[in-house]
Amino acid sequence: MKGDKYGIHRVIEPKGYLPQPAFKLDNDFSKLYSNEILIDVLFLNIDSSSFTQIENEANKDKKKIEEIILKIVNDRGKMHNPVTGSGGMLVGIVEKIGDDLKDKIDLKEKDKIASLVSLSLTPLKINKIKEIYLDKDQVAIDGKAILFESGIFVKLPEDINLKTSLAVLDVAGAPIQVARIVKPNDYVFVIGAGGKSGILSCYESKKRVGPKGKVIAMAHSKKSYERLKKLEFYDYLFVGDAQNPTSVLDEIDRITKGKLADVVINCVNVPDTELTSILTCKNRGIVYFFSMATSFTKAALGAEGIGKDVDMLIGNGYAKNHAEYTLNLLRESDKLREFFEEYFGGDK
Repeated sequence: MKGDKYGIHRVIEPKGYLPQPAFKLDNDFSKLYSNEILIDVLFLNIDSSSFTQIENEANKDKKKIEEIILKIVNDRGKMHNPVTGSGGMLVGIVEKIGDDLKDKIDLKEKDKIASLVSLSLTPLKINKIKEIYLDKDQVAIDGKAILFESGIFVKLPEDINLKTSLAVLDVAGAPIQVARIVKPNDYVFVIGAGGKSGILSCYESKKRVGPKGKVIAMAHSKKSYERLKKLEFYDYLFVGDAQNPTSVLDEIDRITKGKLADVVINCVNVPDTELTSILTCKNRGIVYFFSMATSFTKAALGAEGIGKDVDMLIGNGYAKNHAEYTLNLLRESDKLREFFEEYFGGDK
């Protein structure tokens, strides 16, 4: 039996919805539709905003984090955080390919892949949580998942270890979008520069701005600041509170001598940072929200409220060839690769 290309056949509630906004999906994999791919899941990379919210709710207690994740998946048939609305992505081994897809896709059983669609729309069943990696937003599981015909994925590279690939591919939409919007001579301000998407955005921005442009990086903590100090992907680095707009504005005003930023890239994993992003951007500049903690209502009404004429972009997690583009950044920069392997790719 063939299912809907976009997975509507797996939606239980409300009927007729697409899988992402739906409340509950069918995660009974005893039957496989002819245009589905069954994945034996090894790891989940939970979206940073979602993982932070769960971690805070559980007071960093691994047992409570496990209970929250299992409840979400049992209730919804997918890893779709009801508070943040976000998901993440997975790594797994192809167990079975539906007959209608076997000759249409470059994939075979036993291939190791990463999904490039959100866990918030991916039917998922967790049999057991094996380990939770608090410092990486990663969860090792025994479980199964389904990719729909419209789902995108990438075969994992042999030259980059699994956990590093998982960490990088989770935010692969960021650097390729940054490459499109950052121009020579720009002043770029990256909020949340110490996270995965923030570091990649700093690196890509530094490549693009040229000798007359500047990359300003803001870390949220001393720990984040210290690990960023090892890198050279910025011109200015400081610790700031993204939820305190005026204090951050004072610092950016000082660094840029009143010019403010041409491009502001928001990579935070906490709410209420919209006005910080807007205030620090010059009129007719660009604010790029690559954060699932963003309230676009707050952003739109906030910009209106302070009379700021800026273009605001939603951080689309997908762009053509974004996975290979981002993996190639690690191949071209030993320093970037070593950083990701140290903080996100190992077992520490």
